[in-house]
Amino acid sequence: MIKIFFTEEDIKMLRYERFHYPHSHVQRKMEALYLKSQGIKHKDICRLTGISSNTLRNYIREYQQGGVVALKKIKFYQPQSKLKQYSATLEDYFREHPPATVKEATAKIEELTGIKLSENSVRVFLKSIGMKPRKVGMIPAKADAEK
Repeated sequence: MIKIFFTEEDIKMLRYERFHYPHSHVQRKMEALYLKSQGIKHKDICRLTGISSNTLRNYIREYQQGGVVALKKIKFYQPQSKLKQYSATLEDYFREHPPATVKEATAKIEELTGIKLSENSVRVFLKSIGMKPRKVGMIPAKADAEK
């Protein structure tokens, strides 16, 4: 069992934040550390909070390095698009020259940036910069073209 010292102020903060912090992931960290501050064994903390022993050790290390403030940091992996650095340029280009198809947009992106992406990735990128697929209207066969 890892032995650490908790101040009364930290225990009060852990007790409050384990129910009132807006993010549930941080609440779980606070709960685990609060139980640790009460002298409960690691295996019991893991069972009560539903975390593994490695996760508990990581939480304890976070607390030792930065206190309760370090526990409040949320570090999820969020992959970034390769096109992020070109997004302003591409957005300006596509606003002036809207692509008719995703294939056309894919080819233009490859031409402008040198990055080859799948059509689905291009769709996601175009949506992220605020573009929507255009709906094509139909002209009835019996319509008068001159009108």
